[in-house]
Amino acid sequence: MKMLLPRKLAAVSLLAAVSLVISGCTAGTDDSGGGASVAPAPSITDKTPVTVTMWSPWTGRELKQFNQIFAGFTAKYPWITVDSKGGIPDDKLIAGINSGKPPDIAISFGVDNIGKYCQTGAWQNLSSRIAGGDGIDLAKVFPPSALTYTSYKGQQCALPFLTDAFGIYMNDDQMKAAGITAPPKTLTELQDMAKKLTKFGPDGAITTAGFVPWFTYYCCAMTGVNMGNMFGAKWYGDDGKSAFASDPQWANLFKWQRQFVADVYGNGDAAAGTAKLKKFIAGSGDEFGCSQDFVRGRVAITIDGEWRNAYMKDCSVKFGYSTAAWPVPDDLPDRYGSGSAGGTVVGIPKGAVHADAAWLLLRFMTTDTATIVHMANNINNVPTTYDSAKSPQLTLPEQFKPFLDIYANPMSSWRPNTGIGDTDESVLGKLMDRWDNMSVQDGDLQSELQKAADQVNTALNEVSGP
Repeated sequence: MKMLLPRKLAAVSLLAAVSLVISGCTAGTDDSGGGASVAPAPSITDKTPVTVTMWSPWTGRELKQFNQIFAGFTAKYPWITVDSKGGIPDDKLIAGINSGKPPDIAISFGVDNIGKYCQTGAWQNLSSRIAGGDGIDLAKVFPPSALTYTSYKGQQCALPFLTDAFGIYMNDDQMKAAGITAPPKTLTELQDMAKKLTKFGPDGAITTAGFVPWFTYYCCAMTGVNMGNMFGAKWYGDDGKSAFASDPQWANLFKWQRQFVADVYGNGDAAAGTAKLKKFIAGSGDEFGCSQDFVRGRVAITIDGEWRNAYMKDCSVKFGYSTAAWPVPDDLPDRYGSGSAGGTVVGIPKGAVHADAAWLLLRFMTTDTATIVHMANNINNVPTTYDSAKSPQLTLPEQFKPFLDIYANPMSSWRPNTGIGDTDESVLGKLMDRWDNMSVQDGDLQSELQKAADQVNTALNEVSGP
């Protein structure tokens, strides 16, 4: 059975491998003062036959579906053929760029690498192409969330081609049994529901968790990006420095998590709740298989990406389920309906031999409604343009709609792109892990947030700021 993996997973696993290699790329010139060179606008009057090389990470069934889109492109531009090669992750792409033999166009699942690609010039700045006669009116084509993860310091080095959005999944059978008829909209409602939905065995161990408030529980649930968005926390201040310590929403997030653990699982005792949760999490199943905790009914409410819908079908889940935007802090009701959104990106690498033809392909892939709908239906990711998201040709399940709405919400975003890749999230993640395990006490939280900010600021200084 083919299971779909979230794009974010690929980004996280690759960043460590590429962080040093990419720094060796030579930056070009940029009218705006950035690192990536501004590419000239293409001329479609030149119709000399050309073959464009395309590299992507897709393999197997997904690659087969992807390759089907090129027939439509060649019908529109008959002098251009596409040579598509799959199974190429970011580290191999970087190697190709550094060797002077890059593809003409590339797809990356590494959304966290865009800042590095732009800053170093590894991917060309598309700004002049976008603004040219054959360009794109970004504001009319893409929701604001798409531009938060495809740009860097005013440079548009990539465009989106499908994405992930994050919300909550709810076990309708368990909700109904607990007398719950609507999704939680606030964190207080979530906590109250979790208490009603949680079941304990005779020995006091958790048998069913209403919600698992554990930062390091699965890769794609309570991540720094997801929780930062939920709390409206800023990653960087107006001075460009880390806001982990200066924005009180980060501290509020950590305090909420510990209070939740104490109240729902520890009868008021955070240490007791932590001990029970650690034992419960130790029995968790594979996140990307049919033994995943929500899929097998072990958790009643969970944060996850839109791709989980495909697992629910492929695993022939017997219970009913529904989806919604995640709940928000009680004092931030305006944020309800938003979420984090970030996914697959497309760019033209430095040294591309057929960059003009590659731009025509990139523009086609990222703006042609039929192409995006085909990919969304077959890859089960969120379509990335306004028109594709409302296309009647979408065949996604009804539980998919909340993720379309989350992606379109003006408050939805990824975290800001910087030249340090995911170093900021990695630093925050280490603190979250220590907090989960109560290695950091309440009274030490602010100083630990400051230490995390200092680590990020040191990394930023090494690449001359975000």
